[in-house]
Amino acid sequence: MGEEQQPGQILRRAVAYPYEAPLRSFLQVGKHSHDLDSAAGLDLDSREPLLAYGANASPSVLARKLEGLAEEPLPVLRAELSGFDVVYSAHISPYGAVPSTLQRSEGTTVPVFVLYPSPDQLARLSATEPNYELRRLSPTDLRTDLVLTPPAVQAYVSRHGCLALDEAEVALAAIEASARRFPAIGEVEVLERVRHLLAPELDLERFVESSLDPGMAAARTTVLRGNAIPLRY
Repeated sequence: MGEEQQPGQILRRAVAYPYEAPLRSFLQVGKHSHDLDSAAGLDLDSREPLLAYGANASPSVLARKLEGLAEEPLPVLRAELSGFDVVYSAHISPYGAVPSTLQRSEGTTVPVFVLYPSPDQLARLSATEPNYELRRLSPTDLRTDLVLTPPAVQAYVSRHGCLALDEAEVALAAIEASARRFPAIGEVEVLERVRHLLAPELDLERFVESSLDPGMAAARTTVLRGNAIPLRY
């Protein structure tokens, strides 16, 4: 489980997903986040843009994931993506949450971010995403703050597909989308639904704690992905 955690801390971390992200573009430098009002002086042309729609849009998560690297600025630009929604993935994360992935949703517009990581930053981020594959997307309806929208972006897409509850995808209530087509629920509710399916004999805290065991998380993910819905792209 890594460093020792206090009672309840494991559950609090899981249910806080996807963590707080600002309603603005920002520059992440080490542990510090700074407002970004202009792209002037930023070397973006030499970097591959990376779409972030879940925890990777949170300054606190970026600070933790990039800890130990040289404090090179990471531009994080606010954006909007149309034709997609952010839904739950059919897997259990290493810290016990049910995290997110993308799914096509005609007419829906969802807030996202576009990161411009250095090669070292991208390698570190990728090392924290064992349940995702890095795919190159060419969305036609991405609008990025401060700079011209890139013609293509990389994105972490779930290896396991979209979680199906009642035979349909379920969106993250924490991420407010316009013209949303999928039902939306919060992290606590999705964890309760998954717990009831996989381990009804456990309460929520015991369920999340037991999912920190890699073997248990993998076994539970195998069940969830059995009914998963693939990305329609």
